[in-house]
Amino acid sequence: MNAGGRRALACSLGMALLVAAAAAAATPRALGGVDGRPDAIVDLATAEGAALVGAAWRYADAWIVETDFRAPGPDLRPSGPAVRTHDLAPRAGAREFDDSGWPVVEPASLDARRGTGRLSFGWYRTAVTVPERIGAFDPTGSTVVFEIVVDDYAEVWVDGVLARRLGQRGGAMVAGFNAPNRVVLGRDVRPGQRFQIAVLGANGPLSDPPANFVWIRSATLDFHRSARPPALPADQVTVLRADPGLDAVVPADLTVEKVADGFLFLEGPVWVREGGYLLFSDPNANVIYAWSPDAGLSVWRVKSGYAGEDVAAYAQPGANGLTLDPDGRVTAAEHGRRRVTRTERNGVVTVLADRHDGRRLNSPNDLVYRSDGALYFTDPPFGLPGGHDDPRREVPWSGVYRVADGVVRLVATDLRGPNGLAFSPDERHLYVTNWDPARKVVMRYEVTADGGLTGGRALFDLTGAPGAEALDGIKVDQRGNLYVSGPGGLWIVSPAGRHLGTIRLPELPANMAWGDADGRTLYLAARTALYRVRLGVPGLRP
Repeated sequence: MNAGGRRALACSLGMALLVAAAAAAATPRALGGVDGRPDAIVDLATAEGAALVGAAWRYADAWIVETDFRAPGPDLRPSGPAVRTHDLAPRAGAREFDDSGWPVVEPASLDARRGTGRLSFGWYRTAVTVPERIGAFDPTGSTVVFEIVVDDYAEVWVDGVLARRLGQRGGAMVAGFNAPNRVVLGRDVRPGQRFQIAVLGANGPLSDPPANFVWIRSATLDFHRSARPPALPADQVTVLRADPGLDAVVPADLTVEKVADGFLFLEGPVWVREGGYLLFSDPNANVIYAWSPDAGLSVWRVKSGYAGEDVAAYAQPGANGLTLDPDGRVTAAEHGRRRVTRTERNGVVTVLADRHDGRRLNSPNDLVYRSDGALYFTDPPFGLPGGHDDPRREVPWSGVYRVADGVVRLVATDLRGPNGLAFSPDERHLYVTNWDPARKVVMRYEVTADGGLTGGRALFDLTGAPGAEALDGIKVDQRGNLYVSGPGGLWIVSPAGRHLGTIRLPELPANMAWGDADGRTLYLAARTALYRVRLGVPGLRP
């Protein structure tokens, strides 16, 4: 919970309608990245461009063939009775696929019509090598993007991988009718680096096959000297160093980058290592977004927390906290539906918790898994239109719960606004923040042998800190330091409860997530924008 949640408590129906109108008008956008003008372009549809990067195009038709499969079983997977279905042949996306017998396509004839017309498919394959120079441009250290426009649809494999994720639009997947597919081949590339590319083209619309053929409208390599989001000016970032211990955590030359903006109220980020992207929620807009350095910004799930006819009464109907279970599946705290869900690999949504002792939960807010697979989540009423006084409430407390083996167990009820939560590195303690202006504390509980909580005490008290905000999200690094969303900024606290320092940004972060390959980048979901900072200690992450 945060200022947006506070507003939700006082929100009338008229205010909620204004929020809904703002949601419709919001235009989220990624910043920096590879969407701007490139510094150099290699046209793969010309002999000169193809020769510069050693590209030799080949083509072969693809066909729909019959094959054996199985109908869906009780697990919604192909485990039922045997059936006949269809497949595509050949499967030519693999890096080592042998295309030596395919006809060579001259670059200037990529726009020649191929395939058999109507519902038809075809494969284009080539490989490109980063050159020493592109005119006066030195590509060393740049980001290279492959862009192709196929008439009508395309999917792009790079080095044998078709990058895909739930909700993905474009990139390696079908982008739309005659839309460009843009795929980052590599970052910080070096001359001599080679990439294998396979493109499946298809006639469309598939439901109304056209009287034309498959062909390539354009194909280029775009080289970008810098693909980083913009850094905030120094006068927009303040670092209060309250203790020398902060020097090991926050570098003296700290740079804060704005990754994306234009949102209503950001929350609940989590870095998905399998795929290298960030998920984060906008509970006001009822949307979960995905962002990656390669694919930029996209919608991962709409109606993320509620789809009821009275949605206008909710200021924050959408999903809030997000995390991953030990198997990498996304788990979400859904405000409006008042439940915790897990998204399976096949997209099916499994409800993990929506009741305790037969009574509906308030509005689950944030969540974290322990390494043994047990899930802990907070359940204040901030997602309900009336907050603490909402007549929909069925439990009289704001609880912390544990879910294990299908059992939902109440493990703490001593906070009015339990919000963010995180484990210590050894998992002996659970930290829980309290969104309560009258008691702004980080609680530390001991985790008992059966997974319960005991010995709760205030590790860090910010009740006297200036500012109306209470405490929201919390994360922990590998040394046990705490990162807390509190009044005025991001508070960094030692495992002993000593204030090390505070980072102040133009907007207050509601929650955070450790990301990137080494886990040293902290992504900050801060009101209308997503920021990131590089820190000196890697974090604990699912």
